[in-house]
Amino acid sequence: MKILYGVQATGNGHISRAHAMAKHLPLENTQYVFSGRKRDDFFDMNKFGDWECLAGLSFAFNKGKISNFQTLRQNRWQQFIQDVNAMRKHLDKYDVVVSDFEPVCAWAAKLAGKPCIGIGHQYAFDYAVPKAGNDFVSRKIMQNFAPVTVGLGLHWHHFGQDILPPIVEIHEATQHCASDKPLILVYLGFESQQDVIRLLEPFSDYHFAIYGPFKEACNIAHLEFKPASREGFHQDLHRCEGVICNAGFELASEAISLGKKLLVKPLLGQTEQESNARALHELDLGMTMETLQRPSVDAWLQWNKQQKVHYPDAAKHIVEWLQAGNWDNCQALSKTLWQKTHAEGNPHFNREETDQYNALLECA
Repeated sequence: MKILYGVQATGNGHISRAHAMAKHLPLENTQYVFSGRKRDDFFDMNKFGDWECLAGLSFAFNKGKISNFQTLRQNRWQQFIQDVNAMRKHLDKYDVVVSDFEPVCAWAAKLAGKPCIGIGHQYAFDYAVPKAGNDFVSRKIMQNFAPVTVGLGLHWHHFGQDILPPIVEIHEATQHCASDKPLILVYLGFESQQDVIRLLEPFSDYHFAIYGPFKEACNIAHLEFKPASREGFHQDLHRCEGVICNAGFELASEAISLGKKLLVKPLLGQTEQESNARALHELDLGMTMETLQRPSVDAWLQWNKQQKVHYPDAAKHIVEWLQAGNWDNCQALSKTLWQKTHAEGNPHFNREETDQYNALLECA
């Protein structure tokens, strides 16, 4: 089976998910397309072979908020249309298109009448999952940004819906933390880094590993600034006691699967992230703050409740489902994966709750 696999690369979460999927997809039969950032801004891409980079579409942010004006202004719309039309002409050599919220591949497949399977968190919002706000424009953008034939929505909990657990790539830690202070991993890449520094400066009893748009690593007292590094980031993720980040799906999923306590700050005006913050609160999997507030950080640092959810290897099961070709039915896949999911001490993930969900599926 020949697969065209499109990945939205504006954030690193989609790329992390692609790494997990690539472990189970034969490289010789899979062509990867990444869009949303410049080719020079990618790193650790050997796993994807002769991958292609396109301009795609992305959202513009300013100090933790989406800027609709800058989004309309910065995207290269004519180039996007040209890329869609060019790709559309070459889809005959593929059996199926997979899109992780990647718009060029998705729209090319739609216009060519090619089957397109969506794999990602955004597709979960087609179901009755926790949602924040009632922004009609945001909902329509999410629904039409990367249209698919079948959407495999990923979420932390099934919420009684026919969706799937997160795709989480787990790395083994090989080093211990060199600091004698508790390590906190910080990734607030869409925020003003000066605001991040002011936020964390008073908490000198902790060591903060801050990843962001830095050219080289440096230390200022208890604040350690680190440029993008896939290996270094995952080592710190394993070693840390907790994670402070925006409310994207993938990093939060990794933190939850490792039992790290979580503090998220959603991007204002970003429906997905605001909805994620609500879901984390409802599931008792983390704490949230609407703005970068020191009292919120202080309360979270003293919060000793850590939740670990054991998720199965969703990527492996999804690839098997994809290769089987029965794309109209994902109910059995959903049931199998949630049966393998459990968490100690969290009533949202107990066996009785899972059995009730499975009974609902059988009646559907």
